[in-house]
Amino acid sequence: MRTVNIGVLKNQLSAYLQIVRKGEEVIVRDRNVPVARILPFTLPLPPEGDHEAEVAYLIATGQAKAPKEKMDWEAFWALPRPTVSDEAVKEALDWARGD
Repeated sequence: MRTVNIGVLKNQLSAYLQIVRKGEEVIVRDRNVPVARILPFTLPLPPEGDHEAEVAYLIATGQAKAPKEKMDWEAFWALPRPTVSDEAVKEALDWARGD
């Protein structure tokens, strides 16, 4: 937890907001007397299984970006599927298992 006097906070607001974004609390003082605190804004976690709410949460918290355009699933599934040899699949599975 950091403390800062109002004058310093006014001059370096962006730097202190960056500290808060990283999860740290900042106590604001007026002539060394605590008057306020700045806390990171937290959103409640979305209900499990609600995928739209989960995506909205990730976008709101800055962990994901909103898509620029809607996904055309028909065009996606119409794309040709890659061919992978059985040996490459076995090798990938061995690697994933740590063998």
